[in-house]
Amino acid sequence: MGARELLRGLAHNPALPSTLVDRLIAQADDDLADELAQRPDLDRDQIRALVHRSESALLGLAWAGRLDPADVDPVRWPEAALALLDQGRGRAEWAELLAGDPDPKQRERLAACPGLPTAVSARLAEDPDPRVVAELAIFTADRHLLTRLAGHPHAEVRAGVAGNPAAPPEVLAGLVTVLAGLVGADRRGEDAPLPETCDVCVREPIPFVHDSGCPRRDCELPPGAARDGTHESVIHSLLARAVDNLATPVVVAAELVGHASAYVRRPLAARPDLPVEAAVRLADDPNPGVRADLAENPAVPEDVLRRLAADENREVRRRVIRNPNVPLDLLTRTTGGDLLPRIAAATPDEIRQLAGSPDPQLRMPAAERRDLPPEIRDRLAADQDAKVAKAVAPHPGITEDLLRTMVSGHGVQVLARVAANPDASPALLLDLARHVPPAQRVFREIVTRTDAPAGALELCLTDGRARLIAAAHPSLPVNRIVALLGDADGRVVTAAATNPSLPLSEMEWIIGPVP
Repeated sequence: MGARELLRGLAHNPALPSTLVDRLIAQADDDLADELAQRPDLDRDQIRALVHRSESALLGLAWAGRLDPADVDPVRWPEAALALLDQGRGRAEWAELLAGDPDPKQRERLAACPGLPTAVSARLAEDPDPRVVAELAIFTADRHLLTRLAGHPHAEVRAGVAGNPAAPPEVLAGLVTVLAGLVGADRRGEDAPLPETCDVCVREPIPFVHDSGCPRRDCELPPGAARDGTHESVIHSLLARAVDNLATPVVVAAELVGHASAYVRRPLAARPDLPVEAAVRLADDPNPGVRADLAENPAVPEDVLRRLAADENREVRRRVIRNPNVPLDLLTRTTGGDLLPRIAAATPDEIRQLAGSPDPQLRMPAAERRDLPPEIRDRLAADQDAKVAKAVAPHPGITEDLLRTMVSGHGVQVLARVAANPDASPALLLDLARHVPPAQRVFREIVTRTDAPAGALELCLTDGRARLIAAAHPSLPVNRIVALLGDADGRVVTAAATNPSLPLSEMEWIIGPVP
């Protein structure tokens, strides 16, 4: 196996001594430098050495917040300066410098940074490239500036304001009122100023309709974008953003309940302050995506949820089960596998009611709770229905005897979930790995445990997916770790090289002699 996989793994080995980290940095190319930049134990000298070794590693360290501003030259490394400004760690003079960058992409990135000096924001608001101004509209928290940008002639800038939660509610209401009538809602101020242009108008001749299968690789227009003077595609985006923005008064947003575009109705269906009247109308929406978003909304009343629970669309019915206010009797439709929001919020009496139900489809979601009283937990662990026992199996506090009883009673159906139980002993984990017939998922569960015994880990090597994790497990026998350095699968080689139990002699061999 090539040295690249070995070096990549060793770069992430937490037990690699600092002196060997220095040797790796000294020979690193861009790829290896990127890997080394992810080490959490680098000191400032090592970070400086990596920065001068690779610009790619420089950016990784910058975006990870690990560069000292004193070590960054904004003229030489403007991308790194932007990363620190984005984290609020950059210097004000950097923002002033980058606001005059001839590359509009750089100014656009600057416009997305928080806490820009007022003078810089004002300059960006007058930028000749509307994409820069639109980015500022999305991210600025300056309410006065947002009020001004809401009247910008470019529709993309107004769309940025529409999605900004810092925008004043009256400004957002005005945007919706002015523009909704243009593409299908009921009212618009007759004398209100409309956008003069949008991205489609700037780039394409009239008339133009963007093909959803557009072959141009550099095309950034959305499918269906058109140039007919109405700026329709951008205004649809603006209305969708405004409706999704909880700062937009819900009374205004709800007026779009009958809007022609499902792209606008979907965020309305998901609003947590949705009025009941709007929920009733949206329950009959012809678009299943709208009904599905509505089904998971906690603002929806019970009678509407019951209608949606009988919806012809499977996804709509599934999303009803995810609603934190779903009536308990509808939980018989669940297939299990995770803790439902409604079960997480259930009262002790409700949990007791579910756990005592004659229907296993109701006992099963109750069994997903990890704070069950001991008597309910143990009763569910002894349940004759495998799905119920499987759901409760990872619950802490179950005795080893009861865990073993579950395995003998339900076999491979519960093995992986028993292996996930924090009270499963190393001896039990070993027996689970030896189980006949085997279950591949139990191997994948065992290798994630820090207390997995060496014997069980060796058996886990027989499963392809578990083998990748087992190779990096510090409890794997040293001779097996060393052997895996020559594995036919490069991913396994890399994993073995990350293993903190790898002998120092093997680490030095991978790096090679000191030049």
